[in-house]
Amino acid sequence: MVRVPAAVLHMIHRVRTAPGAPARRRARATAVELGRQPHPWRRAAGLVAVVVLGAWLGLLVAGDVRVPVGPMNTTMTLRPSFAGGTKINVSPLGALQFDSHVAPVRLDVNVDQLDPDRAQALVDHPERLSGLQDEVARDVGHGTLGLAVRSGVAVVTGATALGLLVYRRPRRALAAGGLALALLAASGGTAYATWNPDSVLEPRFSGLLSSAPSLVGNARSIVTEFDVYQKELARLVTNVTKLYDATSTLPAYAPDPTTIRVLHVSDIHLNPASWKIIASLVKQYKVDVIVDSGDTMDHGTAAENGFLDPVRDLGAPYVWVRGNHDSLVTQRYLERMRNVHVLDHGRAVTVAGLRFAGTGDPQFTPDRSTKPGAETSQELAGARLASALRDQRAAGTPVDVAIAHEPSAAREVDGEVPLVLAGHIHHQKTEVMKYGTRLRVEGSTGGSGLRAVEGEHPDPIQASILYFDRDTRRLQAWDAIELGGLGLTTAEVSRHLPKENQPGAGPASGATQSPARTPAQSAPAPSGTRTP
Repeated sequence: MVRVPAAVLHMIHRVRTAPGAPARRRARATAVELGRQPHPWRRAAGLVAVVVLGAWLGLLVAGDVRVPVGPMNTTMTLRPSFAGGTKINVSPLGALQFDSHVAPVRLDVNVDQLDPDRAQALVDHPERLSGLQDEVARDVGHGTLGLAVRSGVAVVTGATALGLLVYRRPRRALAAGGLALALLAASGGTAYATWNPDSVLEPRFSGLLSSAPSLVGNARSIVTEFDVYQKELARLVTNVTKLYDATSTLPAYAPDPTTIRVLHVSDIHLNPASWKIIASLVKQYKVDVIVDSGDTMDHGTAAENGFLDPVRDLGAPYVWVRGNHDSLVTQRYLERMRNVHVLDHGRAVTVAGLRFAGTGDPQFTPDRSTKPGAETSQELAGARLASALRDQRAAGTPVDVAIAHEPSAAREVDGEVPLVLAGHIHHQKTEVMKYGTRLRVEGSTGGSGLRAVEGEHPDPIQASILYFDRDTRRLQAWDAIELGGLGLTTAEVSRHLPKENQPGAGPASGATQSPARTPAQSAPAPSGTRTP
C-alpha cells in the first residue's frame, strides 16, 4: 500500500474545510443541471404534445357511451377533427354527415343495431311516430350529456397517465390532465357556439344510403311537410330490420306532383359507363328532362358518333349544347334524334314545363389547344345569349334556365335569367352572381373520360338532380352526386337548398320575379367592352 504523506493529507483537509468550498461545488452542480434543461418553448411544445396525444388515447380507449336512441342502440364517441361536424354510421348501409358545428372535435354516432321490440312497437302502433322526433331528441340529449362526462374523465385520465409516464413527476402529470380537461371544455364551448341545427336539411349521404334523398322525397316537402318527412324517415329506419329478408318493403318513392326534376350532366368525354349511370339516375329520381352542357365527345369526329346512340334510350328528353370538344358534325348527328333538343345561338325550347335557351361553345379545340382571343369569343357568345334571353322576355316567353358550356360565357347572362348551367372545368361549383342569377357548374359525368388515367388520382364522376317548382319554375333544391372515379366504388349525395328555401326565410323570398337588369344595364355593350 502506498502511504500518503501527512503534509498532503493536511492540505486536502484544509481545502475541503475552507470557507465557500461547498457553495462553489453546489454552484457548479447547478450550472451543469441548468445546462441540461431544454428551452422553455421546447418544454411547452412537449407538454402540448403529451396533452393532445394523451387525451386522444383516452378517448380511443374509454371515450364512448352506449345510448338507446328511439328504436336504435347507438355508440356515441368524440374524435379529434379539423372541421368538426357529426357523422352517423349505419353499418352496412353507409353514413350520413352533417356540418353541425365547427370545432376540433367530431361527434361520431354508430348505429349498432335496431332493437326488434322497439322497432316492432312502432310498426304496430304508427301513432307513436308523431312523438318519435321528441323521443329521439331526448335520447340524444341524455346521450350527449353522458358522453361529455365520460369524455372528460377519459381525456384527464389519458393525459395524466401519459404525463406520468413521460415526466415521472406527479405534479407535471396532473398539469397535463388539467390542460386536457381545459382543451376539451374549450372545444365543447366552440361546438356549442357554432351549433347549426339546420344542417340536418343538407346531409351528405355515402354508401347505400346515397339513395336516401329519393326515398324520403325532395327538399320542398322536407321544409313544408315535415310531418310526412319524419314518417318516411321512421319507415326507412324500421324497415332496415327487414332489409335482408324483403327489400321490397322499403318505403316506395312517391314523386311530388309539383316538382320538376332535371338531371344536369356535363363533360362525359366518351366514357361509355356514363350512359348506364345516367339511365339509372333517370329511373331512380324520376327525372323529367336531362341537360347536357357539352363536351360529350373528345375529338368530335364522325367515327365517334355511334357513341351517342344510347341517348335514344335514356328514358327522358335530352337538352344539349356544344362544348369545345364537340364539333358541328356531332351537333348535326344529335339534331336528327327525336328526343334530343340541340340549343345554339340562343335558341329556346320548352321541355317538361321548363323553358331552356342555350348556345354552343364558339371554340373547337379537340386537341386541348388554346386559340388566340378565346376569352373574347366566349364573352361574345354569352352576350348574344343574353340578348336572346331579353328578346324572349319581351315576347312574353321568359326563359327559366340558360345553358352554356364555359362559365365565362355563362357569366354574361347574369341578371337575364334565374339560373344558368355550365360545365368545362370538371368540378362542381355554385354561386349567385352580382345581378342575382345563380350559376351552377357541373363536374365531369364521365370522370374526365380516358384522360382520368393521366393524373395520380382518378377524377370522380359527378352529376346533379335539380328540383324545380312546377308553378313558379324556380329552383327549390339540388342533390350533388359524386361517384368514385376509375377503379373506385364510392358514392356520395349531398343535398343543398337555396337560402330562400331554408327554414326562417320569408314567405315571399322563394317567389321573387326573374332577375332583370336596369335598362342601362340591359343595353347591348359597345364593341370591345364586356357587360358586367
